[in-house]
Amino acid sequence: MKPSNLLRQYPSALMAWRNLGRNRIRTGLAALGIVIGVVAIATIGMAGAALQQQATSSLGDLANEVTVSPGEDSDTAGITDDQVEEMRRIAGEATVIPQKSNSTVITARNGQEVRVTVTAVTNADAMYNVSEGQSPERLRSGALISENTAERLGLEMGDPVEYNGNLYRIIGFIGADSGGFGGFGGRELVLPMSALSGQEYYGSITIMASSGDDAETLANNIDAQFNREVRGEEEEILSVQSFASVQEQLRSFFTALRLGLLGIGGISLLVASVAILNVMLMSTIERRGEIGVLRAVGVRRREVLRMILAEAALLGVFGGLAGAVLSLIIGFVLFDVLIGDGLLVFQWISSRYLLYGFVFAVFASVLSGVYPAWKAANDRPVESLRA
Repeated sequence: MKPSNLLRQYPSALMAWRNLGRNRIRTGLAALGIVIGVVAIATIGMAGAALQQQATSSLGDLANEVTVSPGEDSDTAGITDDQVEEMRRIAGEATVIPQKSNSTVITARNGQEVRVTVTAVTNADAMYNVSEGQSPERLRSGALISENTAERLGLEMGDPVEYNGNLYRIIGFIGADSGGFGGFGGRELVLPMSALSGQEYYGSITIMASSGDDAETLANNIDAQFNREVRGEEEEILSVQSFASVQEQLRSFFTALRLGLLGIGGISLLVASVAILNVMLMSTIERRGEIGVLRAVGVRRREVLRMILAEAALLGVFGGLAGAVLSLIIGFVLFDVLIGDGLLVFQWISSRYLLYGFVFAVFASVLSGVYPAWKAANDRPVESLRA
């Protein structure tokens, strides 16, 4: 169905449609300004949503983790067994994973050497995701090694790795998306706790909570249990860190960033509104005589007002729709590049900016048409016919 047929039920809108069609180049240029404004607003909003989603995905399960390490005022060189047991009591159902760490140099058959972080842990499956092989619930023998290190040294599953005079067979490759940052650019060797039995204390504790809120509560409870204020100064026996607050700060940062960028995008739409105001003024001046004839044959002021406003609204509707479609295509490409799934652009957190851009476009267009419409409706018919 043609738009003109659809608008026959609304005479003012039909006349507005025909008036816009008289000078298609001028109408197209005015609509192009609206398209650019909508694309600026919607694309910036969706880009911010994609970046926030990508950053949140990179943090992954870290938001649910609490990391505990020896504090500045600790009397020991690490975390004791008694402190670990106390943390298990506080943690309740959360998983407490003690770790010891060191570093070493692994030598490949071809003589190439790579320095790696050595981590001794028991609950390997809770800490590491493997791209190949297995990550056992209780690591008693064998070794896990980061896949980039294995690839660099040409190591394969079942190959032996020597540490402190003992050989450990590789049973799994740690994936690049596994939790933990590791040292030396993510190059890490994971061994059973017995490999670092010479160390009396644990170097760090990781606590895996069920949610970010639980992790934040656990961090506060552990901090209150072990660190107290002594003589007006905070005594730090254990250093407690939770990444839940980092995620919240990240969310706040991206919200502020999006609002700032949307403001910049809104300026372009305001510039487009000024262009529409100019187009509508030129149009009403050129049709002054025609409007005078309409008024002389009995057309009321409000009908003239409605017709001019309908022209402005149609510019906003069609420009907004074209801008929304173009923004959707750009957003699909952005999500596909940044996150790897372009269909995520249809989530409300990103698609809502299409609606915001469209509504803003229609509102700005109608607002731009108010003065030309008021001026045309209040022109005396006699003076209009003399023009």
